[in-house]
Amino acid sequence: MLRYEKKAFWKFFSTYFGSVAILILSSGYFYFEEQKKTMIEKEHFSMIEYVRKMKMKQAPQHTEHFKYEVLDIEIKNFNIDNFEIQDTQFLKYMPYSWESGYILVRKDKIHYEESIFEIKIYIISVQILLLLLFALLSYFLSVRALKPMQEAITKLDNFSKDLIHDLNTPVTAILLNMKLLDAKSAFQENKAFERIKRSVNDIGELHHNLTVLLHEDTMIMQKENIFAIINEVVSIQKKIYQDIVFDVRDADYYANVNSNAFKQVMINIISNACKYNKKQGYVKIYVRDKTLYIEDNGVGIANPQHIFERSYKEHAKGHGIGLDIAKRLCEAMNIEVIVNSKLEVGTTISLLLKD
Repeated sequence: MLRYEKKAFWKFFSTYFGSVAILILSSGYFYFEEQKKTMIEKEHFSMIEYVRKMKMKQAPQHTEHFKYEVLDIEIKNFNIDNFEIQDTQFLKYMPYSWESGYILVRKDKIHYEESIFEIKIYIISVQILLLLLFALLSYFLSVRALKPMQEAITKLDNFSKDLIHDLNTPVTAILLNMKLLDAKSAFQENKAFERIKRSVNDIGELHHNLTVLLHEDTMIMQKENIFAIINEVVSIQKKIYQDIVFDVRDADYYANVNSNAFKQVMINIISNACKYNKKQGYVKIYVRDKTLYIEDNGVGIANPQHIFERSYKEHAKGHGIGLDIAKRLCEAMNIEVIVNSKLEVGTTISLLLKD
């Protein structure tokens, strides 16, 4: 199951199973409260019955659970339904005779607490069985609900792969021919040719981005020396942006990444740092406390919280897709991305790496 399929599966499973679990648990709670109320009513009735039998000399004066005493007192506004629940016993007053006096009956709560405990065990056992049953049902329903989506995504994924594969030949041919034309002096100062050249480079960059992105859910992760990848990317960017000063504080730092995906992330981030930099600006790349920093002193970003959104861009240049792809590839590699930027001061992108 792919990453986004797992996400959809757990969302459906948690929604369905969570709703059922709340219903089961709340039903169990209300059932317990009702049983508890019934048990208290039984205890109350048993005390009334004990006094009745005692007056008729059908019950012993004191038993293991019942005790009583006759009080020569007067209770104002006496209510025959009086019943008091204490920590260890129940209390009830009953009239002793028509003339005067009251019987105070005490009954310990041992039998009541044992019964309550048995009810709790019964309810919990039933709830566990029901939760297991509905968890299994939720699992099968979630799997069945995913099937139409999986089929649609598989068709779209295969179409995208075929399309990008078919585009590979014409894109490569265009790029090679553009290089041949670029070498001819007749095209050196041609503005139209420069615009076509930039557009062709953009197409090539988009094609490569999409090729890497298609494998975001099946990429193999392994320990890689990230600065070997970074230096490879920087060597290419130096040729394109010759007025940018690169400060790569090289180190043998290994992280759990996919080399192709991480390389594409570096291309997208570093090329942006160069593209939106100032003349004679710098790009610093270094690691500190398991975090990779790409820092520049360029024009800055007005809304750094939006730069990873698809199609968002603050300048006429670009397509607003490169950083969106970089963020998705980072998520696939379990790398957290943080952006700090200030207009006309610069931008720092931090990647929290895993060992």
